[in-house]
Amino acid sequence: MRSNRAISLGAMVGFITVLGISVRNGIMLISHYRHLEEREKMPFGTELVIRGAQERLAPILMTALTTALALLPLIVAGNRPGHEIEYPMAWVIVGGLVSSTALNLLLMPALYRAFGKPRGGAVVRLT
Repeated sequence: MRSNRAISLGAMVGFITVLGISVRNGIMLISHYRHLEEREKMPFGTELVIRGAQERLAPILMTALTTALALLPLIVAGNRPGHEIEYPMAWVIVGGLVSSTALNLLLMPALYRAFGKPRGGAVVRLT
């Protein structure tokens, strides 16, 4: 069955915004893992992934929370005249931030642990 709902311009802008924020957070997380391996000589493994995720937890959560708090007035105001673009955009961004933050903090470390390769001459210790 086909739905007649169209994606609004605000929702499309929201999707692009969430994509940018989540990709940036993912890149920063992987960059931190590589920093821990190369600069701090931490061996590739579970400890590296956990430490990296713990150290990036505050910046990732602060990005999501400050963005969500900035958009909260648009959500509370509702879909009133003049808010045809901002209201759906705010919902998409807030919803996307919740899911992308969870994925960046739960799925990304597991994927890095499973598919990452040791770098920087660190001693490999799989635990």
